[in-house]
Amino acid sequence: MPRNRRPRDREEKRAEIVVAARRLFVEEGYDAVSMARIAKESGVVSNTVYWYFQDKDAVLIAVLDAVLEDSLAAYGSLLGTGVAERVSWLVGRLEQLGRLVSTVHARAKESAAVDEWHQRFHGLAEGLFRVDLVELGVPAEQVDPLVTIGVFVVEGLLTHPMPEPGKRAVIEALLHSARDSAAAAR
Repeated sequence: MPRNRRPRDREEKRAEIVVAARRLFVEEGYDAVSMARIAKESGVVSNTVYWYFQDKDAVLIAVLDAVLEDSLAAYGSLLGTGVAERVSWLVGRLEQLGRLVSTVHARAKESAAVDEWHQRFHGLAEGLFRVDLVELGVPAEQVDPLVTIGVFVVEGLLTHPMPEPGKRAVIEALLHSARDSAAAAR
C-alpha cells in the first residue's frame, strides 16, 4: 500500500524554491543558473517552478525580498550602535551578496520588475540614512545631497574593494562632513 504524503502547502513549496534559488544565485550567479536547475535543486520538476513564478526575474525578486527581510531583521539589532557601524555593516552585507548586487544592477536595465525592486530598495536604504542625518542635526537643505553622497560612498566601496580600515576611514569622513554641517547650522 502506498504511503500517504502530506500535500505540500503552496507557500512552503514556494519558500523551498526561493531558498534553492538564493543559494544558487549567490554561489554561481544569476546568469549561470537556469530555471531547470532551480527546479532540480528545490526537488520539483522544471514546469513546477512556473506554477509559482512567472519567470526567472520573478524568482530573483522573491530571493531579493527574502534577503532584504533577513537583512532588515539583522539591521534592527544594530539600532543601538552608531551610524558608522551601521553603514559599515551595510557595506559588509552587500559585499557578501556581491553576485546578487551585480545582478540587480545588470537586470534593472532590462527588467522593469527588477528595476522597480531596485528603486524601492534605494528608497528604503536612503530613507534610513536620511533619518540618521536628521538625528545628527544636519540642516534640511543638506540632507538630500549628503544622502546622495552616502549612496556614492557605499557603491564606491562595493566596486573598489579596500581593506577594512580604509573602508572605515571613508565612512568616517562622510559622517565627519555630516557632523560639520550639523555643527555649522547650530
